[in-house]
Amino acid sequence: MLRLYTLSTCDSCRKAVAYLRARGVPFTEIAIRETPPSAAELRLALAAGTPLRKLFNTSGREYRALGVGETLDTLSEAEAIALLAGNGNLVKRPFAVGSGTACAGFQEATWTAWLPSASGRG
Repeated sequence: MLRLYTLSTCDSCRKAVAYLRARGVPFTEIAIRETPPSAAELRLALAAGTPLRKLFNTSGREYRALGVGETLDTLSEAEAIALLAGNGNLVKRPFAVGSGTACAGFQEATWTAWLPSASGRG
């Protein structure tokens, strides 16, 4: 079953939830602040072709407050993944994890292409 990390006040998260419900895709919704994606789940997104920088919520207050934008290029992949796994506010939302793959952010066209393999329906 698809795991969807969301924030209740996030418009993109609400759109993703509506998109999945409209298509009858079963999913479990997880509060991203309280339970960030694991390092293994974040690595699935990298393996699916998501650039490391795209895993970060670059428009978030915490991203700016911590100065992540200025230091990201100096972090190793392992350090960046550890930072994301330790702080759900830094992760691009929604973050979806499916059958051996993951996707950060919501764009309907991207999800339409990604979802069949993620849900095991493709």
